Amino acid sequence: MTIDPAPSLFDAPIAAPSSAVDGDDRTPLLPVRHPNQDLFICDVLDAIPKDDMASMEHPVFSLSTKPDNRMRRYEHNGNVIEIIPSGKGLATIHDKDILIYCISQLVAKMNQGEQPSRTVRLQAYDMLVATNRQTSGEGYRLMADALTRLRGTTVRTNIQTGGVEETRIFGLIEEARITRKTFDGRMLDLEITLSDWVYRSVISKNVLTLHRDYFRLRKPFERRMYELARKHCGVKDEWKIGLELLQKKCGSNSPLRVFRALVKKVCEHDADHGHFPDYAVTMDDDVILFRNRSGLKSKPDPVASASDDAPYIDPETMHDAKTAAPGYDVYALYDEWVSWWHDMGKPELKSPAGAFLGFCKKRHERKPLR
Repeated sequence: MTIDPAPSLFDAPIAAPSSAVDGDDRTPLLPVRHPNQDLFICDVLDAIPKDDMASMEHPVFSLSTKPDNRMRRYEHNGNVIEIIPSGKGLATIHDKDILIYCISQLVAKMNQGEQPSRTVRLQAYDMLVATNRQTSGEGYRLMADALTRLRGTTVRTNIQTGGVEETRIFGLIEEARITRKTFDGRMLDLEITLSDWVYRSVISKNVLTLHRDYFRLRKPFERRMYELARKHCGVKDEWKIGLELLQKKCGSNSPLRVFRALVKKVCEHDADHGHFPDYAVTMDDDVILFRNRSGLKSKPDPVASASDDAPYIDPETMHDAKTAAPGYDVYALYDEWVSWWHDMGKPELKSPAGAFLGFCKKRHERKPLR
């Protein structure tokens, strides 16, 4: 593997809001900037944050905290990625929030049985709120810069998406179009056309749920660590990775001693605050251990606990249900939902996943547990 060196990982992220405003020294998480707003409002269902597995596995996005204008090359297990910047630099891990938002909207529509388009129409304000960003003029400016980097960054890769392997050269988004502005030029409505590579991941459901606190992680490096843990640990009890391999997967070319100190600091912060989403993270003798906080592995398969003709709900949707109905035992909700389905005469479900998530969401709305 070869990755060109990038600027320091320790400064405030270039696409993140001002740390001076947010109190960078207080807690490892950014504040919830929009506590009275529902996240990921979609016209079919509250969309749950989703990320594509290819970019979770491989270091496509820069962790640099300053404009990163170096071409990078990553090789691992036969996969090769070359990431080529535009004049604005490489797309960053914070720029990726826009892709996550778009993917989340498309998956929500698929859960309702719709066939999504590669072009996502959205309101800029909703995207800023959903990704916990500032809605000031600066927030809109940073989003415009992020769209430019996403469009300008070129990826050349042979990674599979949707069961197809081929060498392709593409941008992370194909096009972004501002369709409506305010009198002072601030964008209101947007159309973003995803690259075919990203779109293929979505329609093939090569996506995973993200904890919403992902958008509150201050440091780009912590976001990358979480992506890797979510991809490799998933709902298992734990996952271990050596320090050097973690460094490779993060795309860092810092000296190992510097990288070790950075990982150690994350582990110390998590021990003090328990801030790392979904997983507790510790390090011992250059081995990093991620432990699942929820212990989902010990839960029964929903198919095994219901009758043979009950609608199948896959583990990833069960994970989504935790977000739709926070605080609830989603397996108990599944049993209730199956009983309701039987009582209704076993109607044909266009999308069992969407129907179950809608059931969980309504239960939470009627009786929130937190």
